Amino acid sequence: MEQKLHLVFGGELVDPTKNVFKDIEALHVVGIFSEYEKAFDAWKAEAQKTVDNAHMRYFITDLGGLLDEGAAGRAAQDLG
Repeated sequence: MEQKLHLVFGGELVDPTKNVFKDIEALHVVGIFSEYEKAFDAWKAEAQKTVDNAHMRYFITDLGGLLDEGAAGRAAQDLG
């Protein structure tokens, strides 16, 4: 059974027209959510808090593919 996981995170961008973070160490990880709707609500709440800063961006990303056992096994083999 495939499990859906959605990561919500954000940070300050170098340039608001590009998705390049100014400081990776300062990324704000909001959380991981099993339902997209909950992830969207969390994303929206954080994005609204920073609406006055054009360099701040929050994102939702799907983590489901990272849990694919076949892919994880292949990645482990590549490292070994």
